[in-house]
Amino acid sequence: MTEKLEERYDVVVVGGGAAGLNGALMLARSRRSVVVVDSGSPRNAPAEAVHGLFARDGVPPAELLERGRAEVRSYGGQVVHGEVVGAERVEDGFAVTLADGRAMRARRLLVTTGLVDELPDVAGLRERWGRDVLHCPYCHGWEVRDRAIGVLATGPMSVHQVLLFRQLSEDVVYFAHRTALSAEDAAKLAARGVRVVVGEVAGLELGDDWIRGVRLADDSVVPREVVAVATRMVARDGFLAGLGLRAVDHPSGMGVHVPVDAAGRTDVPGVWAAGNVTDLSAQVGASAAAGAHAGAQINADLVVEEAERAVARHPA
Repeated sequence: MTEKLEERYDVVVVGGGAAGLNGALMLARSRRSVVVVDSGSPRNAPAEAVHGLFARDGVPPAELLERGRAEVRSYGGQVVHGEVVGAERVEDGFAVTLADGRAMRARRLLVTTGLVDELPDVAGLRERWGRDVLHCPYCHGWEVRDRAIGVLATGPMSVHQVLLFRQLSEDVVYFAHRTALSAEDAAKLAARGVRVVVGEVAGLELGDDWIRGVRLADDSVVPREVVAVATRMVARDGFLAGLGLRAVDHPSGMGVHVPVDAAGRTDVPGVWAAGNVTDLSAQVGASAAAGAHAGAQINADLVVEEAERAVARHPA
């Protein structure tokens, strides 16, 4: 069924994850007309549960999102399935276009489209991604504690990542793959009892539904049960081109993001962003908090605009 859209809204929220839904919740509770447009492809879909989220630790991602949608709707907000493919500035705000041809106007935009994890071209990683191929020790670490963990080096964050996983297990192997260790980093790993395997990784050795080990280019296999890998995280920014807004390299080197100020404003007036699209390493709780903050800031911005218009219409 195609959900009916209004002609115009105070705010269109692009992306229906934690940031988008919490931003919409704040706006709907402020009696703003708001619609969340969600394409239905959350980053954490492969994961069994959300962890590290106060009072909701262990909740399945789909259940958390469904609760969030219900809360937004309970205050009069809309949540619709669709993909925003275009946005451009018009006289009274923004014109937003969906892939199925639907369109609407918005006074403000909140971009919470999240990101895409780009995995190295190593056989087996994608098949096991989100299960026993992991990236975040805070999201999944407790569940793999004391197991045989391998960390595949991909870039500047990999040594930090292996030290975090070493906190969770004494059996950790660092696969240097195509990277080189500095003397300082090699000393850290040695001191923490992390074995370093030099040589290119060819792929994962998989069982029926688990990882057997990590296979090197020389066909030797290092037994491992879990593999951690730092992905390249790329903000979903395609539809923003019409506004002159694009993602840029993140200072950490972890990927690309949409920069914002402390209030969540982008460089384009009237456009805010929150969650992983701007903060690449944010977990669900942090993304939700950023969405709530941005929603409050957007409402405040609209309040100021409306007060100024009222004064112009009714001078003292």
